[in-house]
Amino acid sequence: MYHSRPDGPRQVSGPDRRTLVDCAAMLRFTDISLHRGGRALFAGLTFTLHAGWKCGVTGANGAGKSTLFALVRGTLHADGGSIGLPPGWVIAHVAQETPATERAAIDYVLDGDAELRAIEAALTRAQAAGDGLAEATLHAQLDTIDAWTARTRAARLLNGLGFAPADETRPVSAFSGGWRMRLNLAQALMCRSDLLLLDEPTNHLDLDAVLWLEDWLRAYPGTLLVISHDRDFLDRVTDHILHLEVRTEAARATLYTGNYSAFERARAAELAREQAASEKQRREAAHMRDFVERFRAKASKARQAQSRLKMLERMPEIAAAHVDSPFHF
Repeated sequence: MYHSRPDGPRQVSGPDRRTLVDCAAMLRFTDISLHRGGRALFAGLTFTLHAGWKCGVTGANGAGKSTLFALVRGTLHADGGSIGLPPGWVIAHVAQETPATERAAIDYVLDGDAELRAIEAALTRAQAAGDGLAEATLHAQLDTIDAWTARTRAARLLNGLGFAPADETRPVSAFSGGWRMRLNLAQALMCRSDLLLLDEPTNHLDLDAVLWLEDWLRAYPGTLLVISHDRDFLDRVTDHILHLEVRTEAARATLYTGNYSAFERARAAELAREQAASEKQRREAAHMRDFVERFRAKASKARQAQSRLKMLERMPEIAAAHVDSPFHF
């Protein structure tokens, strides 16, 4: 659900610590290449996301959206290129499986705040050892991260995602699979993260919970990367769209400013320009081929015919525009 970068968590803590993140901080993919199943999934993948952006990740099935998340989390490593993250950034994501634990739902959600749990564990050890100085230091750290309101924040998350007050003390094992996924989402939101990765977060939510999540994400001060096929959700949450598209053998990434509707308008205009360029090129190539066929055997026109033939050979092909389709038959 949560991890920090290898250089460890930052020392700045508390609910407002993300306001201290350098505005120049960014997530940067540079010339990333990755081969999966004998084919190039990414080749030369390059883009930059700035801190605080809320970015939707779109693309056809198989374009590499979930793989992109695995690269960001470090659970998958690229064959080439580099991925840059600000030192100490905390990353949160939603676990795909939930253990059938007897742990109370609210305690399971509180586990999302790994910093809180680490301090609590250290405090228990200090109390057992009778180390008063360590206890005082740890209590100060709990004050810094506003630990005393953590349970209230966890309860609000559960309420927003549709849980009744009585559900807070029910064991995780008592919930169905869909409700356990809501618990995993609440746990990820509980983490005071700098980067939040969400993969189809609305799949197990009803309308009320979706609307609540939209409000929560709009107020989230960190950087958001979200995969979703719900265009209305993307419209209300995102301010950038990262579109992955497989054109030849590998996916390319194009970053658009604005929400999903703005992306669709920009994409439609881009496809129209590409289609027009492709059709113009086909007309020019047909005219050249016609000229070559007519005059290559004519001595007075042979040189011009050869010149046009060389132009044809050097002409880069502009592929016809196409729209990604999520359907496979």
